Amino acid sequence: MSLKALFVGCIIWLGLVELSIGGIVRHYKFDVEYMIRKPDCLEHVLMGINGQFPGPTIRAEVGDILDIALTNKLFTEGTVIHWHGIRQVGTPWADGTASISQCAINPGETFHYKFTVDRPGTYFYHGHHGMQRAAGLYGSLIVDLPKGQNEPFHYDGEFNLLFSDLWHTSSHEQEVGLSTKPLKWIGEPQTLLINGRGQFNCSLASKFINTTLPECQFKGGEECAPQILHVEPNKTYRIRIASTTSLAALNLAISNHKLVVVEADGNYVTPFAVDDVDIYSGESYSVLLRTDQDPNKNYWLSIGVRGRKPSTSQGLTILNYKTISASIFPTSPPPITPLWNDFEHSKAFTKKIIAKMGTPQPPKLYDRRVFLLNTQNRVDGFTKWSINNVSLTLPPTPYLGSIKFKINNAFDQTPPPMNFPQDYDIFNPPVNPNATIGNGVYMFNLNEVVDVILQNSNQLSVNGSEIHPWHLHGHDFWVLGYGEGKFKLGDEKKFNLTHAPLRNTAVIFPYGWTALRFKADNPGVWAFHCHIEPHLHMGMGVIFAEGVHKVGKIPREALTCGLTGKKLVENGHY
Repeated sequence: MSLKALFVGCIIWLGLVELSIGGIVRHYKFDVEYMIRKPDCLEHVLMGINGQFPGPTIRAEVGDILDIALTNKLFTEGTVIHWHGIRQVGTPWADGTASISQCAINPGETFHYKFTVDRPGTYFYHGHHGMQRAAGLYGSLIVDLPKGQNEPFHYDGEFNLLFSDLWHTSSHEQEVGLSTKPLKWIGEPQTLLINGRGQFNCSLASKFINTTLPECQFKGGEECAPQILHVEPNKTYRIRIASTTSLAALNLAISNHKLVVVEADGNYVTPFAVDDVDIYSGESYSVLLRTDQDPNKNYWLSIGVRGRKPSTSQGLTILNYKTISASIFPTSPPPITPLWNDFEHSKAFTKKIIAKMGTPQPPKLYDRRVFLLNTQNRVDGFTKWSINNVSLTLPPTPYLGSIKFKINNAFDQTPPPMNFPQDYDIFNPPVNPNATIGNGVYMFNLNEVVDVILQNSNQLSVNGSEIHPWHLHGHDFWVLGYGEGKFKLGDEKKFNLTHAPLRNTAVIFPYGWTALRFKADNPGVWAFHCHIEPHLHMGMGVIFAEGVHKVGKIPREALTCGLTGKKLVENGHY
């Protein structure tokens, strides 16, 4: 009997496991549905999986195959799930992007995501259709080294923290507001959540902060009660953190404790110690915490809003030294989150992230260079975000199918602009605020080395330029550098070509630029977009494609909509 045929008679969390050559096949059954929950002590309608919010944590080892049967139990809308940070080498149809890698899964239908996790790291998954991430469709995905292999750093225990933000208006209401003339902005979140838990109508730290909220009193079993981190003195703990926020950039701190950053977006970095960590939507880190403080006290863990003027209270939980009761509150106030507009603090942290020795380094030369100007514009009076004056609107037929099968009328065949006018004034609102709608594709040759220069600018109102975290599907990229103002050719001399970190998400700071380099070596069609949910909804993204002719058989279920669905019918596949 072959190894693959052997069945392992055990159940893990949600499904079965079986052995395969090179790893384990881990089977999961995910039912996506709406639920009524109280994540911040108030009742809300949320998206969840198998009755859980956030969705179940997936844990696997490098080389394992995940086989996830996702059933859409929503009443009237499609859904997909994107496995954030997983490159999907050989399985681009499993990337989980509606209208890009697959058709949305209709209510009542089941779609099988089957892919290999090929690298260790801290990842997560989330909805990628409409604004379903804002509705609560997300969870953690952790990939461990194979048994017998060790991380390049020591730790005695581990915690996993998934950060998110919560509104008291539904994601549907938010979508309508963003598509209304004039724009009805979603505003700041009501609550910050740590592993799906926060407090809106009470405060854990009411005695220390200026608030009219009462102190939280938990009797046990409350959905909004914080998950406390229980630790032993004089130990080292790995804390995995990931941000699936819809809008908020966050800052993490733990009172009296240093944090040593060792991983970013699934890649090892040269360790460095900080008092706090800025984390933007789409990013993930591992930090090491040494429990070397007074063991007769407990300490605050806090997350607070950065990059936007906050009106949202800190998210809080407690680091509990097991030598005392977890019910004893810390004796000092929570850490103070750095000022929201202290961008120098943000830049200082970001620039400390450099690759660990042994990380592959970028090619010295590039084959193609794309300049992407981020602007806020109007299209027929509607407020949009645009790239090189084009606001992305996805087509009804998934790009992966239409490109592979050469269905040329499925999307705009005119390539999007590779650059923007050099006389564009990034420090003022656009002289001509009007943009166009488009769904063209940046086509790269397989194995080309591509540079992307992300250029920030002023939005429609004066004196306004936001931080944007950009996430690339299907690849990691090297972050070559950051700069102030408009990118110019001499800025290439500032590029880091010797220890550039590998990431899948990188920010552009207000009125600045960020330079990225990646190799187009993963056949498929891949989204590259701002990870702020309402910005993507308003058109802030582009589509990359490479080597689609090399993509193998695409499951029929991925292509049952639009013109690919019509093609399947014509070819007698139904």
